[in-house]
Amino acid sequence: MKVFLVGANGQIGQKLVKLLADSSEHEVTAMIRNPEQAGDLEKIGAQTAAANLEGSVEDLAAAVKGHDAIIFSAGSGGSTGSDKTLLVDLDGAVKVMEAAEQSGVERFVMVSALQAHNRENWNEKIKPYYVAKHYADKALEASKLNYTIVRPGGLLNEPGTGKVKAGENLERGSIPREDVAQTIFTALTEENTFKRGFDLTSGEQSISDALKNL
Repeated sequence: MKVFLVGANGQIGQKLVKLLADSSEHEVTAMIRNPEQAGDLEKIGAQTAAANLEGSVEDLAAAVKGHDAIIFSAGSGGSTGSDKTLLVDLDGAVKVMEAAEQSGVERFVMVSALQAHNRENWNEKIKPYYVAKHYADKALEASKLNYTIVRPGGLLNEPGTGKVKAGENLERGSIPREDVAQTIFTALTEENTFKRGFDLTSGEQSISDALKNL
């Protein structure tokens, strides 16, 4: 499967690049904004494509054309304002969906946030982020794409355990980024995750079993 990764330089994205590049079943193209970012990603085994989430849908469609799947793991980051959150986490995500439909890329995996689908449980401190995620996820659900929405809890930089909990509605919890990346990697081809979203935290089940038992 040829996978186009948006957000390759993020902390989860970097782990995904390595997982995809090291696998025998996938090839990965990492989206970059600046050609200077290409070197490190290509050393890992990724191809690169220059594109910008604040650019045109047509440019994004040209970049994703010829791929089998898209993973959207981009984010404006905690140091930017609500304006960037809207432009990247919401409008940028929707542009990539539109680009996917234009280019015939059917599979789309979205990295969202725990309970983004449930307004009553949003974290008030980062509410604009949750608003952006909520409506980006809604747009994906309304699209013609074969989507999976992964909603991880608080992200940790600890080593992954390979044990997770996945479900429609989970209580607040945390999870190592390594386990989030491995879950996304596994979900790419796990048919039980097609056309659905789920919360994700650390748990007791293997990633494979947790996804099969959703």
